[in-house]
Amino acid sequence: MNPYLSILGTLLFTVCGQIALKYRVDLLKIKLPELFLDKIIYVIKLLFDPIILSAFVAAFIASLFWIATMTKMEITKAYPFMSLAPVLVFLVGIILLNESFSWGKVIGLIFIIIGTIVTVKF
Repeated sequence: MNPYLSILGTLLFTVCGQIALKYRVDLLKIKLPELFLDKIIYVIKLLFDPIILSAFVAAFIASLFWIATMTKMEITKAYPFMSLAPVLVFLVGIILLNESFSWGKVIGLIFIIIGTIVTVKF
């Protein structure tokens, strides 16, 4: 597999998992209990929620794509691409989750993209 495709797979499944978690947490209006043991029990119950479980599956699939990347590319060349995850989360968060937009975030994300290009090219 082309290492850039496996990086893309890693990014997409990572972002999908994070968006799924955020979507479900917001939908359920989750508030953790005060007591530590109650928190543990509550979180364990959440693991059986299909959407939350799918987020963990997405993270596992992202790990498989990352393993494929590591077989073809040096980590110092591949890992900078992972900094593009916030760019994707920003875009998907605005479109699907009605998250807030700000030009400050856009400027910061532009710096991330420039930094990724510089890091990978030089």
